[in-house]
Amino acid sequence: MAGKPPYRAEHVGSFIRPDKLLNAARANKAGDIDAAAFDAMKDESIAEVVAFQDSIGMPSVTDGEFRRRVWSGGVSDALEGMGIKDAGTITFKGEDGEVFMPPSPYAEGKLRRKHNICTDDYKYVSSLSPKGQPKVTMASPPVMHFFLGNGSYNPEVYSSNEEYFADLTKAYQEEVVELAAAGCTYIQLDDTALPCNCDESARKTIRARGEDPDDLTDIYVKAINSAVADRPDNMFAGMHMCRGNLKGLWMGEGGYEPIAEQIFNELKIDAFFMEYDNERSGDFQPLRHLPAGKVAVLGLISTKTPVLEDKDDLKRRIDEAAKFTPLEQLAISPQCGFSSGGGGGQVVTEDDTKRKLELVVEVAIDVWGTV
Repeated sequence: MAGKPPYRAEHVGSFIRPDKLLNAARANKAGDIDAAAFDAMKDESIAEVVAFQDSIGMPSVTDGEFRRRVWSGGVSDALEGMGIKDAGTITFKGEDGEVFMPPSPYAEGKLRRKHNICTDDYKYVSSLSPKGQPKVTMASPPVMHFFLGNGSYNPEVYSSNEEYFADLTKAYQEEVVELAAAGCTYIQLDDTALPCNCDESARKTIRARGEDPDDLTDIYVKAINSAVADRPDNMFAGMHMCRGNLKGLWMGEGGYEPIAEQIFNELKIDAFFMEYDNERSGDFQPLRHLPAGKVAVLGLISTKTPVLEDKDDLKRRIDEAAKFTPLEQLAISPQCGFSSGGGGGQVVTEDDTKRKLELVVEVAIDVWGTV
């Protein structure tokens, strides 16, 4: 894997927004600075976070998702017809139970891409000539459906899931073509739908709203494959899967067994970034379905806590995973991005981020001899 993704040391893409960027966002919203000044602060902050990633030896770099309101905003903001509905069927949970139900994407009108999702983001990072390979991230198509299910679109606009996903995935296809033309060779889809579809409570909720969770897996595999269908041979595609991550809260739990065989073998995806930082992620047995030529990036480092993991414990867990798939088909990363929601109240700091990513690099070198 030398010189091309997936690298042995990986990360998911989002980083803690610096205070100066948050302050600029507030000032722009209040009308105290104009859009140009706000954009200049974004550029400055992105240049700094790219330099940070290079400084600790990360082989891939992102813009930290600093231009987005939320992690999924790159997609929803780029789509004409896509709105938000203050409703849903899957809730965020904490140690004391359910906390709140987040708003969900809702297609009010016919979907089309009104501007690019992340191609401009890629162009700016590339213009900085980073040492690491620029990677772009975007929410996966299932994220735009799972939380409302068949209620994700206006029935006066779309009469079926097939019609809805046809327009939705067309926007991704257009993005992939534009990214390829700009020189991008590394994309990552971020997905909370498929891993949450492993949660038995969520599966009961899906059945209660008149849908079949296994049918959803079929629909989502087809949608993701359609979204990346036009990528060129030199464009590597990863998919990050997590059960929700909002300042320590989560939406689902349970191992990958209900979806593993199908997604590993049917998705036209090269690497799977898998949440594996605690017992809610299940064991490594689903990795037995991973076919040759694909990689599981083990998300063993937690972004839900500032506590630094023990290096020997991480190596033992990698050894456990290697009982089910060859070591050369494994890599290591944090289980999610470091910015688990906008604004303050983050559970980790920039210093925590540095210590955890340095640990990722150290473990990768110790285990595989390279990042």
